[in-house]
Amino acid sequence: MLLIKKGRVIDPANKRDEIADVLIDDGKITAIEKEIPATKDMQVIEAKDYIVAPGLIDNHVHFRDPGLTYKEDLETGANAAKAGGFTSVVCMANTSPVVDNVATLKDILKRSQALPIHVYQCATVTKGMQGKELADLAALKEAGAIGFTDDGVAIQNERVMLEAMKVAQALDMPISLHEEDRELMDFAGVNAGKVADALGLKGATHLAEETLTARDSLFAKETHCRIDIQHLSSGTAVDIIRFMKSLGADVWGEVTPQHLFLTEEAVLKKGALAKVNPPLRTEEDRQKLIAGLCDGTIDMIVTDHAPHAEYEKDKGIKNGAPSGMIGLETSLAIAMTALVKTGYMTISALLEKMTINPARYYKMDAGTLTLGKAADLVIFDPKEEWTITLDDFYGKSKNSPFVGTKVLGRVKYTICDGQIVFTQKK
Repeated sequence: MLLIKKGRVIDPANKRDEIADVLIDDGKITAIEKEIPATKDMQVIEAKDYIVAPGLIDNHVHFRDPGLTYKEDLETGANAAKAGGFTSVVCMANTSPVVDNVATLKDILKRSQALPIHVYQCATVTKGMQGKELADLAALKEAGAIGFTDDGVAIQNERVMLEAMKVAQALDMPISLHEEDRELMDFAGVNAGKVADALGLKGATHLAEETLTARDSLFAKETHCRIDIQHLSSGTAVDIIRFMKSLGADVWGEVTPQHLFLTEEAVLKKGALAKVNPPLRTEEDRQKLIAGLCDGTIDMIVTDHAPHAEYEKDKGIKNGAPSGMIGLETSLAIAMTALVKTGYMTISALLEKMTINPARYYKMDAGTLTLGKAADLVIFDPKEEWTITLDDFYGKSKNSPFVGTKVLGRVKYTICDGQIVFTQKK
């Protein structure tokens, strides 16, 4: 048995926020009480001044497995996740080969069973992520896909997108969407604006994100399909989602810590480490993302954890460095610094975006501290300030623009199915 003593227990799903003890037995939460006496057969974690919360859930990660495992693999990705307080993650389907077939999906899911955290897998919407022909969505659901996405590539064809939503809705499955219209893209990864101009680049216009967000929100309203607009970066896209939600569309939104913390100016300081799709945009966009998160328009905080090898990022922005950055180990601290330290959100409101809301989108039985449920928890110090270093990353890749950044809040323990899978040694 494991006893967690005197932590501040915050569970947004059950509206709990109190100093309490938590008892775990046989992988389940068996008691949450003001005082639970310790016995000799209990392992005890003293959590005074710490927060005890549901294990974090990230609905958007890239573990690069199969095929691109020099960047990351299932095991190293899980190590990065548990170090960040995550007990459940959802992998995207743009692997090599892509997850558009049952054999590849089953292989990933089988190997994931041995991991220290829960790893779920999306399948593609279209065959080969080509945006032309639907994958066998029914078979992929039957084989264990948690949802569908062509993340990394927008689905350009309107008829294909509309048909995908009809099929997914009939299957009661969600579709998560990367919204960047290639017809409106000039140079991906850098916002079209003053920074792109300074670098001699055309950049990626906000219109590329906004037009597809509007189109697919309308399709979702028509089909009643549940969709997620992934890694929002445009303030106007937030306005579109807010309006479409008011019309009854089942549209969800997600945002990354980097888009909440950084602007396009980071590209000038960090180079290719700050190159992401969609790009970091203006301070006005960042403020509208925060406002959308606070008013419930944006439902989830995700990392879009995207590992790349050092030599790939070293090519530089103009010479083919890929877009994307890692984020699992730093997500909670960056979000705490951008949102809680600044007074935009309470810790409970932040945790709602990182626990129960992601669980609800994919209909996971997770994201709560409920008696009898799996003991998936994170314990963190909300007051510890620390500076991010390369040693704080547990995956294969180190492509983060946050090295050297002073942040607030540090994970101390991650517990999954009642087992301590991570302990902060520093």
